[in-house]
Amino acid sequence: MADIGIDLGTATVLVYDSVKGLLIKEPSVVAIDAGSGEVLKVGEEAFKMIGRTPDRIRALYPLKDGVISDFDQTEQMLRFFLKKASEGTLSKPRVCICVPSGITGVESRACVNAAVSAGARKVYLIEEPVAAALGAGLDLAVPRGRFILDMGGGTTDIAVLSLNGIVCKKSIKLAGRKLDDAIVRAVRQKFNVLIGEKMAERVKIEIGSVHYDTEKEMEVKGRNLHTGLPQKFTLRTGDIYDALMEEIMQIVTAVQQILEITPPELAADILEDGLIMTGGGAQLDGLDRLISEHAKIGVRLAERPEECVAIGTALSFSKLDELYDGFVTPSTHTH
Repeated sequence: MADIGIDLGTATVLVYDSVKGLLIKEPSVVAIDAGSGEVLKVGEEAFKMIGRTPDRIRALYPLKDGVISDFDQTEQMLRFFLKKASEGTLSKPRVCICVPSGITGVESRACVNAAVSAGARKVYLIEEPVAAALGAGLDLAVPRGRFILDMGGGTTDIAVLSLNGIVCKKSIKLAGRKLDDAIVRAVRQKFNVLIGEKMAERVKIEIGSVHYDTEKEMEVKGRNLHTGLPQKFTLRTGDIYDALMEEIMQIVTAVQQILEITPPELAADILEDGLIMTGGGAQLDGLDRLISEHAKIGVRLAERPEECVAIGTALSFSKLDELYDGFVTPSTHTH
């Protein structure tokens, strides 16, 4: 193995090889011993522990809003995934990591250092909208406006691309995890019941909608805050609709703001081709219709939206000389 792309997401880590395809897709969770700080489990095994650990073990996400919040744990997590991805090979891989387009110099250096410490031979960083567009199969070399929205777990990145470069972009720290938090708050306010992170995510996927025509429902379990006892009840789409809409309208507004500053010629291309959405968060029911109605353009979900960024990150190695914009100063990231 020589080249691998890593979508280092707030909620999920995807490792993609341009030849072998998707190698790893696991939650970006680390379980540590609270006393010694030793990493006990990583990924899927650690995710199962969330909300179920004794005091001496903590299961947590080392990334917040798309960037590293705990360097040591991120390094350990990357080391684990790189080792798993390169089993049976002796050479260290070249690694391209996807980062939010609003990342700072300090945050980008932390990403690079973590990957190098974890065993990467050479590290590049690529901005999420560029990787998402490549993964969605768009040709960025042509003089035509491409409008992309990538909504992951921690950030939503929106950009207009043309001629291998970013024309205008916006990154907001609102995505899948914030929607889960909104659901937890809505359930607590309406039913006086506290539900966990995992349950909130299930609710979002199964009955969450921002443009719903039919009322869906599901059985939800949590803890009654009045009695302190476990409780089971039925939750409906309408119960969480307002909470989701309040968050999602910030993304709709960001899309409109980008369109307002897009050059007229590229705006004409976007009117023809529309907006392409990628990322796990973009699969929220009704999001495409809501954006389409407010922005007055066509909106479609890319094929395999969750994997687009990882695919594009791996494909970017063949475009290193072409993409003069979107790579975060790659010259400083060679080791």
